[in-house]
Amino acid sequence: MSRASVMVVGGGLAGISAALHCARGGAEVTLLEARGRLGGAAYSFTRGGLTVDNGQHVFLRCCTAYRELLEQLGAGDLVTLQPLAVPVLSPGGTVGWLRRSNLPAPLHLAGSLLRYPHLGLRERLAIAWAMERLRAVDVDDPANDRIAFGSWLRRHRQSPRAVEAMWELIVRATVNLTVEDASLAQAAQVFQIGLLQDAAAGDIGWAAVPLGEIHDRAAQRALEAAGVAVRLRSTAHTVTPEAGPDGGRFRVRASDGVDAYPDAVIIALPPSRALPLAPPQAGLDREIVARLGASPIINLHVVYDRPVLAHPFAAGVGSPVQWVFDRTAGSGCADGQYLAVSLSAADAELHTSAEELRSRYTPALAALMPAARTAVVREFFVTREHAATFRAAPGARAWRPPARTRLP
Repeated sequence: MSRASVMVVGGGLAGISAALHCARGGAEVTLLEARGRLGGAAYSFTRGGLTVDNGQHVFLRCCTAYRELLEQLGAGDLVTLQPLAVPVLSPGGTVGWLRRSNLPAPLHLAGSLLRYPHLGLRERLAIAWAMERLRAVDVDDPANDRIAFGSWLRRHRQSPRAVEAMWELIVRATVNLTVEDASLAQAAQVFQIGLLQDAAAGDIGWAAVPLGEIHDRAAQRALEAAGVAVRLRSTAHTVTPEAGPDGGRFRVRASDGVDAYPDAVIIALPPSRALPLAPPQAGLDREIVARLGASPIINLHVVYDRPVLAHPFAAGVGSPVQWVFDRTAGSGCADGQYLAVSLSAADAELHTSAEELRSRYTPALAALMPAARTAVVREFFVTREHAATFRAAPGARAWRPPARTRLP
């Protein structure tokens, strides 16, 4: 009896994971990827002697599916995972910490919150009270998805300063929207899973090597070992329910001229590319793309002539700088320090020139990091992901397409 055949379209993290899963299940798997590499939106490239990630990607201990994928790729030793400990910098040199203790959740954050210097005592107590209320929010209730998180925070006595110095700090980086634009259900899910249910869930991980080492090279090795046929630089043009000459239930026409007739197709692409490719019989509403929308992320890459940041990463408050990461190790930067500034929900900055961003953000970095005031910026460049994520805005969950379609 011949094995079932599966065609996976898209070689990002979802496509890689799907291909490995199907191969482990005994299927004959082919993966199509339009680019000459795997990894999707989490990739590396070279520039002027540096190996650069397109943006700073982090994961949490609660990201169990991604951590499982790392193990399947044999890349578990290529990442760092540390207990939650975030230095929060403000202009003037004040450094606060958001870190966990060994107490059970949510008490693991109590000591850090009570000592948080960027807010007054009354604001800190109000945050603790609101987090307790947030634990009770039903994230599966459509009514909660229709509420903006910012309006919920105002109803729960959160001052503008508390929103900026605590809630926005977390929501913007995880949901990729401001609290005013984000769904209550989506924000509550982040806090519940990442911070309020398990003390270790919010531990922070990142790649110790360029992302391409993990999501491309290690992935290709793992796929080859699993027997998956990977076709790079091959774009799927059409997917139609059509029996093949040797069986199979679908016809996949690809840009490399090789048609395939698999028993099943998995389209692992962003909505804007997946929906036009899906056959009409799948029953997907083409308006989903417009209704979900997209939210951008841009990254500022700054190379200094000397070390200016004493931490692996830090957050900023009272500053346009959201998060800054030390990317010196593994990038090939042999002298000085290479920092990546990650700006989520970056609609306002998306079309701003690199020169204007440099004039705005290098002084902001110097205000947070005194050592940067006398350092020389050797290089400054920008990477932009125009559609980094869908917009998790109020009501968006109702428009997220299911994994299964009407067409089996």
